[in-house]
Amino acid sequence: MPLVPPRSACQGLTHHWEGLQPPLCLLQTNMRMEHVWVCVAVVVLAPGLLGSRWDQLNLHPDHMPYILANDHDLAEECRVSRTCPFKKHLNQPVCWGYERGCEATETYSNMSCPGDARGWVTTKEEQLSTFFRQADFGFVQEQLSEMRMYCTPQHPGDSWLECSDHLRFCQGNNIYIDFRPLKHRKEPVHYHIDVLDHGQVGGHCSLDENRLKSNSDQISALQSWGPELRHFVELDERVWRRAEMCDLWIESPTYLMKIDATVNMYHHFCDFLNLYASQHLNSTHHSTFFLDNQIIIWETLPYWSNFGAAFEAFTKNRLWNLNDVAGKRVCFKRVVFPLLPRMIFGLYYNTPIVWGCEGSGLFHAFSRHLLHRLRVTEGGQARGPDRRIHITLLSRDTKYRRILNERQLIKALEKNSTYVVRKAEYSHKMDFRLQLQNDQWSDIFIGMHGAGLTHLLFLPDWAVIFELYNCGDANCYQDLARLRGLKYLTWRDLSKLTPEDEGHHPDGGAHKKFTNYKFNVDEFLALVSEGAAHVMSHESWRNLHPPITLSPPPRDRQEL
Repeated sequence: MPLVPPRSACQGLTHHWEGLQPPLCLLQTNMRMEHVWVCVAVVVLAPGLLGSRWDQLNLHPDHMPYILANDHDLAEECRVSRTCPFKKHLNQPVCWGYERGCEATETYSNMSCPGDARGWVTTKEEQLSTFFRQADFGFVQEQLSEMRMYCTPQHPGDSWLECSDHLRFCQGNNIYIDFRPLKHRKEPVHYHIDVLDHGQVGGHCSLDENRLKSNSDQISALQSWGPELRHFVELDERVWRRAEMCDLWIESPTYLMKIDATVNMYHHFCDFLNLYASQHLNSTHHSTFFLDNQIIIWETLPYWSNFGAAFEAFTKNRLWNLNDVAGKRVCFKRVVFPLLPRMIFGLYYNTPIVWGCEGSGLFHAFSRHLLHRLRVTEGGQARGPDRRIHITLLSRDTKYRRILNERQLIKALEKNSTYVVRKAEYSHKMDFRLQLQNDQWSDIFIGMHGAGLTHLLFLPDWAVIFELYNCGDANCYQDLARLRGLKYLTWRDLSKLTPEDEGHHPDGGAHKKFTNYKFNVDEFLALVSEGAAHVMSHESWRNLHPPITLSPPPRDRQEL
């Protein structure tokens, strides 16, 4: 039998040490022939823990109370640790909004519905709950409530697969995918729904075929995982590291991503927002936000995007695509099929939003998370103590939707000593992190209708987004501003703007988006002034710039 030391022999070696394994204790004989226990604490510096154990989390400080409230093991580890810097966040009654028993007063969200619902609902309570379900952490809550087991493990080590309705989100353990046919495919994979066929995906588990069939009903490239998982089958052999079927075993948690247009910020950030929301679907363990994972883009085209730096908020590893697994049978220890950018009633493309509401906690948390992970200096630190209103005008170097009198508008702004004006030209030549840093500098962000206005997601909370002219697409960026919780302005008096011509759509016919515009200067300045008044009245901006208390003038000596 192995010798076991008494508890007192190791006392003091197992408490309040970071990165320690249980002490190694040996029974030895001293010079007086007495048996004594010699115990040595063994320090194990695991990969990724060579720095601070807590730095590995790399989460926004404002989010730590919610992470600790969700992960009781992590909270206890922090409580007993001598080095945990988050002790002040322990035992706070907070929740993201999707957890069981989460009270409305404790949620991350700060949504409000000051406006009229325009017939969507009949009461203010219904209006708030509808917005929360459509566009906030209630959307995550709804996906969680739908989660069902599609393939159930029968024995320890078996596979399992669970999904929400219509296969919009799925995750599983010990999942097998056969990518061998891709090696011989001649056309590139891009928005294709025929990557897998029957039997090319499966697991060693008990499959509910009826449930799988009834939920494989949204078969479109970016709507669901139905095109792929409808082919899921039961396997006779267990899926594990040494299984003959596994040409490649991927130990790291893996996200398979079907992505939208990477050249368009509006559409590509649907991908990133849904990836962030998908991480919340498994947020009961803090490791869901770890960067040591693998992302595989569901295409064979090489990935490139001016916004590619955003992936650094989700992984520290090289992005793969289907070329990295083509010709192999791949087995995943843990795989996630995340929410997709063009789901029916999804986020944020195709999102129906009840009128009169604003301020999604999910969108606010996403903005903070990405800015923190990309090391972008936020808000007050970015803009400094300057009390003037910082204005960014986004200039377009495109054929259409240019501001014909742009220089005149900028000069008119510069005449006001309370404004500081920057003309921004965001292009592939400018690092995306620098673009985000300029966003955080901005109090008012002005631009024509276009994907560049998606930068509103990363403006400070007090900022105003001024869509100079929406070109007839009234809801797109107004809704996105509502989701982010920002003040939105756009041109109102159409008699005070002048189009270059009627606009020429490539498919023929007049179209407001395919021409350029000149704007009345006085009307422009009036709208900017309205935005500036909002900025200066916002509580967060006032907290950065408390009112100056002037000392009374010195009294005349003769009055003393």
